[in-house]
Amino acid sequence: MDAWEEDLSPKHCFSGQLHLCRGLIPFLLSCAVYFLLWIPEDQPSWLSALVKCLPVLCLVVFLQAAGPGWGYRALLQAALLCSALGDACLIWPEAFLYGVAAFTAAHLLYLWAFGLTPPRPGLLLPIALASLLQHGLLLPHLPPGMALPLVTYSLVLAAMLWRGLARGGGARWGALLFALSDSVLAWDAFAQPLPHARLVVMTTYYAAQLLIALSAFRSPSLKSH
Repeated sequence: MDAWEEDLSPKHCFSGQLHLCRGLIPFLLSCAVYFLLWIPEDQPSWLSALVKCLPVLCLVVFLQAAGPGWGYRALLQAALLCSALGDACLIWPEAFLYGVAAFTAAHLLYLWAFGLTPPRPGLLLPIALASLLQHGLLLPHLPPGMALPLVTYSLVLAAMLWRGLARGGGARWGALLFALSDSVLAWDAFAQPLPHARLVVMTTYYAAQLLIALSAFRSPSLKSH
């Protein structure tokens, strides 16, 4: 059981909320640094990789600060570490597919964390239709060598979205924002440049990671993971 989930009385809930707010200060500051410096748009470097990865790494530390835990929260931390690796890889164009592989691993870990209950099969049809529409519009623009890995990634992302929506809470909104972020990124990178694309992509991406991380503190039902 996580340290912040032990006592759900009003007094301890309020205290827990204060802990959450204080724990998120490094994440918020690192996001501010990213958007103020805008470094990752410059020449690729280890500094730009650090600036881009730092908010996600802060969420790993944020979850660890809650106390020992080996279930749901540990899977989220592993997914965040894979995401940070993916962020770093995407700084260098030649490492793009390594970044895709890292984010695929992250979504598989999120999928594992969210579990398969409740099944909510009714969500599959709209997700499948949206994915088919996106793939149909995007595939003609993809370089031949990227079609298979990106379609594979999209399938894993769609599965993560299904389980996030089924789980509800922060996982639901985080999964939706993650899918939105990736859709804008893919269209901007391969089909047609979009105005303010990177601002939209990174804002929705950091918000998605934050909401999924916060889903670790939503209710005692996490004990079952």
